[in-house]
Amino acid sequence: MLVGATGLVGGAVLRQALADASVTRIVAPTRRELMPHPKLENPVVDFEHLPAYATWWSVDGVICTLGSTIRKAGSQETFRRIDHDYPLAVARLTRQHGARAFALNSATGADPGSRFFYNRVKGEVEDALREIGFPSLTIVRPALIGGDRSEFRPGEFIAMRLLRLAQQVLPRRYHIVPHERIAKALLEAAITAAPGERIIESKAIV
Repeated sequence: MLVGATGLVGGAVLRQALADASVTRIVAPTRRELMPHPKLENPVVDFEHLPAYATWWSVDGVICTLGSTIRKAGSQETFRRIDHDYPLAVARLTRQHGARAFALNSATGADPGSRFFYNRVKGEVEDALREIGFPSLTIVRPALIGGDRSEFRPGEFIAMRLLRLAQQVLPRRYHIVPHERIAKALLEAAITAAPGERIIESKAIV
């Protein structure tokens, strides 16, 4: 299962999964319909009211790339619903239906004790996922994500320009991470489903 398929990283995961012969079925619940594909099952859903007993929750592994910004979401409350509540609702439902692997696109600095709201929410999601008890849990923590988004994010645009100029002197953990590499790490984690927890920091996929 892939949640977040309409986003930058999620779209890359979807393309890679559709092209991977080892992946025979992809369930991608979205708010708007995707282009059809023989391997793709695309239930259109309201993430506020997910159908708990839908048969398509029965999957081997889950990749979650759901995410927003406070600016785009419009408030901290809405941001928290998108980045915290929705991923955990999907995680609980898929685990109840037998999923064994979960791969999350999180963020550098994720920490439930952080004084920064964004980092704190990301850290809280990671901790809650551990409690759900997937036999295989992978958390990818990229820094700034490189790629062309469908929407303009002024803060990210400025940060990208500055980081591109400074990448020769900055530590690798602060380098821009191509979205395709994040997608590749998430997909490999879901397919491999190695037992235990694995955290992939940004510097490992730059």
